[in-house]
This record gives sequence, C-alpha cells and structure tokens, in this order.
Amino acid sequence: MEEKVKISVIMGVYNPVEQKQLQAAVRSMIRQTMTDWELILCDDGSHITYQPLIDEAIEMDERIIRIRNKTNKGLGYSLNQCLSIAKGKYIARMDGDDISEPERFRKQYDFLERHPEYQWVGSNSRLFDEHGVWGADCVPERPEASDFLSYSPYIHPSVMFRAEVLRKIKGYPISEETRRCEDYELFMRLHKAGYRGYNLQEPLIRYREDEHTYRKRTIQSRMQEVKIRYRGFRQLGILRPETAAYVMRPLAAGLFPPTVLNRIRQSTRKGYRVDQHAKTV
Repeated sequence: MEEKVKISVIMGVYNPVEQKQLQAAVRSMIRQTMTDWELILCDDGSHITYQPLIDEAIEMDERIIRIRNKTNKGLGYSLNQCLSIAKGKYIARMDGDDISEPERFRKQYDFLERHPEYQWVGSNSRLFDEHGVWGADCVPERPEASDFLSYSPYIHPSVMFRAEVLRKIKGYPISEETRRCEDYELFMRLHKAGYRGYNLQEPLIRYREDEHTYRKRTIQSRMQEVKIRYRGFRQLGILRPETAAYVMRPLAAGLFPPTVLNRIRQSTRKGYRVDQHAKTV
C-alpha cells in the first residue's frame, strides 16, 4: 500500500504571467515548518510559451507533482484532477500568486487534529500587490449561513480541508456557471450538507489583490454569480425580501471600472491590522 502524506496541496495554474510570482508561491510551500506534504500542480492547458516558467517551478522540490490538462478546463476541473490523485489526509488550497506563511500548515493541521467537529479551517490574510502589503482581510471565526450574503466567509487559498469530506461532496463544481465562483458554490454546498468550517483569527497567507484581480471579472461571470447566489441562498434558507438585494451585488459592483473597484477596496482595507485579532484555539 502506498504511503500517505499528511497534507496534499492542490494548485491550478494557467498561463502564469510572472515567473517570480509562481516561484514565490512554491517557495512559501518549501519554507513550511511542517514538511510532510506534497504539492500537486495542475497546468490547465497553458500555452507552450509558458511551459518554461512552470517547468522551473516544478523543479524546485521533489515533492511537487505535475499534471496537465490538454485544454483550458477551468480551476474547478483542475482542482478535481489534483484531488483525484492526492494522497494526503488533509487537502490544502494554494494559488500560484499567493504566499503561505511558514507556520500555516502546522497550525491548520494541529487545529483539525484537535477539533473533529470542523471539516475545514481557513484564516485571515494580508493583502498585497507588486508594491508590498497594503492591507488585511478578516473573516468570521465561525461562519454561519447569513455570512454568505455579502461574500464568501472563507478565503479560498487559505483553507485546509479534511480530504474525505471534500470527496464525499464530489469536490468542486465544474460547470461554466461556476467558473469564477467555484469556491463560493462549494462552501455553500458544504454548509447545506451540514458541515462546518472555522477561520483562525490570524493571517496565515498573503493574498494577492490588485487591479488585475478585478479585470478577471467579466459581466458574464458576474451574471453567473448572481445565479449561484440565488440558488445557494435559497438552499441555505437566507433568501428573504430583506436579503434579496444581496443576490444582485455582483452586477452592482460590475458598474464600476476595475481601477475604481480596486481603489474602493484599498480604501476600506488599508491600515487595518489583521494581527490585532490573532488568537489561538
């Protein structure tokens, strides 16, 4: 029987823009204080010109496993491909342009080992761009259904799941409808199934957020999110006359140019110190 690792990290990449971003993400894995992990990186049909960037990242550590989609299938499909070969007891998410703090794996692993009542654990984050850290994002400690109204109460690349739970609900959605909000749909589906997650109130990742982040969100993807919100809110029992406006929130945000959205976001998060809320459980 093949020996298991404690943590399988799953990552999907598509046409990585900058070599240093992907290498920094992988380097943050290598610098983890907990070393019993594997990183499964799915190349989601990247153009041949990007292959050298991905090759260099793969060669950084022998614990990195590469799989490849022949064509671009989307993040949900890619993560499910990673999940299908993952050997870890726990599944950690990671994006190719974010950075995990060195103690992330150890703290999340220890939490899940001590708290069987939770099926996944996330954390707060520091927000950064090419100029460095500019703010922070805090999420609810014990999210409830109502916390899904404004946005997902979990920072997806900060989360570590119990592998058996993620497989039990058949992983990530892979429809065109969820292509830009697969994590939002996943977490609402988990809550509907009766599972619960927890957010450590300390920043265990640095989450890249800049103007490019908002340029990825097209009007079409925002309309798809409206559908996901409507269906998810109904299933969670939080769709009522007084909450109906939250369904349309993605379209309202789409009325502003990406530059303006980025400035609004930064104005609300600059100067906020996430570490002031840190505590252990």
